[in-house]
Amino acid sequence: MSIDIEQFEETDPDTWEEPTNGERVLAFLAARDDRAWKAGEIADRVGIAQGSIGPVLVRLREQDLVRHRGSYWAITDDRDRLYDAAALHRITASLDERFGFEDRSEWLAHAADPADGDESTGEGSGARDHE
Repeated sequence: MSIDIEQFEETDPDTWEEPTNGERVLAFLAARDDRAWKAGEIADRVGIAQGSIGPVLVRLREQDLVRHRGSYWAITDDRDRLYDAAALHRITASLDERFGFEDRSEWLAHAADPADGDESTGEGSGARDHE
């Protein structure tokens, strides 16, 4: 996809952010919500490698953002869910930019380490100091 040179010259370089494969697929399907597509066709149209499109579509289906029947894929018919997912993504991106990215693996490592204390009971967190 190209942009005109004026947009290129006038845009702050810090604002360039490539959409994820999932975002590209959702945008493509949402703009063509009157059709269902084969995975390979979607990959070709949005510029995703053939080997990557399957996992992307499966993740989107697990989030109920796309529908799948046979070899065809379409955007969800639940518009509220689609809009909520887009809003959550924008909010998360904004918070990541403001406060820094959260590393999921650090959260999981902390949750698996019993020496860290049980956050749900307040043990080791100082939560009882305010009661």
